[in-house]
Amino acid sequence: MGIQQTIQELREALNEYNHNYYVLDKPSISDFEFDQKLKQLQELEAKHPEFYDENSPTQRVGGTITKNFQTVIHENRMYSLDNSYSKEDIQDWEVKIQKVLGNVNLQYTCELKYDGASISITYEDGKLLRAVTRGDGFQGDDVTNNIKTIKSIPLQLQGQFPPKFDIRGEIILPFKGFEKMNQELIDIGELPYSNPRNTASGSLKLQDSAEVAKRPLDCLLYFIIGNDLPFNTQYQGLEIAREWGFKVPIQSKLASDLSEVFNFINYWDVHRHDLPYETDGVVIKVNDFNHQNELGYTAKSPRWAIAYKFKSEQVTTILNSISYQVGRTGAITPVANLAPVQLAGTIVKRASLHNADQIEKLDVRVGDEVFVEKGGEIIPKIIGVAKRGNQLESTKYITHCPECNTELTRKEGEAQHYCPNFYGCPPQIIGRIQHYISRKAMDIEGLGGETVALLYNNGLVKDYSDLYELKIEQLIPLERMAQKSAKNLVNGIEKSKETSFERVLFALGIRYVGETVAKKIAKHYKNIDAISHASLMDLILVDEIGERIAQSVIEFFQNENNKKIIERLKGFGVQFEIIEKYNPDATEKFLGKIFVVSGVFEKFSRDDLKKTIEDNGGKVGSSISPKTDFVVAGDNMGPAKLEKANQLGIPIISENYFLKMIHEN
Repeated sequence: MGIQQTIQELREALNEYNHNYYVLDKPSISDFEFDQKLKQLQELEAKHPEFYDENSPTQRVGGTITKNFQTVIHENRMYSLDNSYSKEDIQDWEVKIQKVLGNVNLQYTCELKYDGASISITYEDGKLLRAVTRGDGFQGDDVTNNIKTIKSIPLQLQGQFPPKFDIRGEIILPFKGFEKMNQELIDIGELPYSNPRNTASGSLKLQDSAEVAKRPLDCLLYFIIGNDLPFNTQYQGLEIAREWGFKVPIQSKLASDLSEVFNFINYWDVHRHDLPYETDGVVIKVNDFNHQNELGYTAKSPRWAIAYKFKSEQVTTILNSISYQVGRTGAITPVANLAPVQLAGTIVKRASLHNADQIEKLDVRVGDEVFVEKGGEIIPKIIGVAKRGNQLESTKYITHCPECNTELTRKEGEAQHYCPNFYGCPPQIIGRIQHYISRKAMDIEGLGGETVALLYNNGLVKDYSDLYELKIEQLIPLERMAQKSAKNLVNGIEKSKETSFERVLFALGIRYVGETVAKKIAKHYKNIDAISHASLMDLILVDEIGERIAQSVIEFFQNENNKKIIERLKGFGVQFEIIEKYNPDATEKFLGKIFVVSGVFEKFSRDDLKKTIEDNGGKVGSSISPKTDFVVAGDNMGPAKLEKANQLGIPIISENYFLKMIHEN
């Protein structure tokens, strides 16, 4: 079997595995086996760039940077739908249709209306050619590089298909992935995203497609448009799209009259809460394309389709009180405490009031009967006042921290109030210690969030460095703390001293420094002292570090409390440097230089070449950018990298020239 055939068979197999997993939800291979085959394909493609294919499964990891998204005119306009809010509206719509078509037998395709970001994807000869956002309907932004990272979108179609067509759908963010993303933000002290739809839409415009690849986006498709299509009804189109490899939801139904349409609406108005993603209604389409063509369009919408919008889950209850929560970073969140009420299948006792501006806008007061809604935000929220209570004065937002009585601050342009008593406010202190011991940070066995609060409230710890002085005899008197659990806790704290530097850096709780950023900074600076002495500009030059993160790092290490805590942690033996093997040949001759390695080499493996660059003070970039100083090119260098390097005028050097650079004084 030739190399090209092997590459092609691997691509076809990986595409099939992706389809089974992400579209059919029926995995046909283990994750390990998939990764091994993907690695094999990556190695073959690296050695044989002449067989490069932009739609290979290896391209889904992203890495392409798009500074400005190109505006593309839609070949077929993307119309919006007329909305209806009652069954009478739909009956009136049918009357208008019958006036145009006459007395014909009408069938309707009923589909759920997905609340995401609209997308139009063009396929040519079965390959993904281009993906464009809806924009204003006439033109949108080319987001092809970002769309390719979504694994449920096929790069190569199956079966027989037209030479060229567009398929329309919604990019969505399932609830489970949305909650995971929000938890990661909360872990670094950031405000969570407001709802899945806006987050999905914003993801499409991220400049780095590698960042898009990290987000658990999905794509649900529902309409094909083009010439010489091998079907003549909407429902047939959905079935055939599935055969070609597209993720078309199975909930769609063919209805022979409006009574069946209404049955569909009634069923999903209740059962939509069982779905893993957000829906806000039902779309009803005249099924036959000939009928659609005859009905045509208004200036804004197709006459042959209408959207029925579900009423948001909404109830009324009494606002008993407003309390204020203090987060790990000092952010204040007002919370409405409600008379318990059932909403969307759960008993709701609390709802978000977001911030001072929202309270003022709603003019909500204690004692009011309020409307509570559970929509895309997942967390219930108050959306208005149903009936005014006895409180005559408007709610006054607190001016001082409810925990430590420090006067609150609010930066210009920010919605949130903050307690500035970062080192003296109990919830902030407890929150930072809880973050320090968490699984992705120090992962201290035997110590949980409730125990941290117990330790603090009993005066045993006031910051995370105090953990290392805890004794078994101090712990035993605490509630629910026996000899064995006390011993396990102390042993877990002792073992945490072996935790790697990058995780220690994340554990410190520097604002905006999440798990990935901590790894980048640790790898770049090697030890805590180098980080603490870094300038703002020096930090900004580190990969993926912007000014906001850099400024936060500077402020953290300028604080005297933090300096003392770090010195204590050093004394206890916590790892504050990357442990590296001694290399007597290491130099700093490449200090400040960024290299990109591409191709196959005679005198080095790729990993050895990268290590040599780093041993001599340089950095290895994953992709070519204006910041790249040199491209080290071996045999079969990737054509895309070659073209990019030439466009940017970046020097391309051989491994022999690289060796010459190393040996020069």
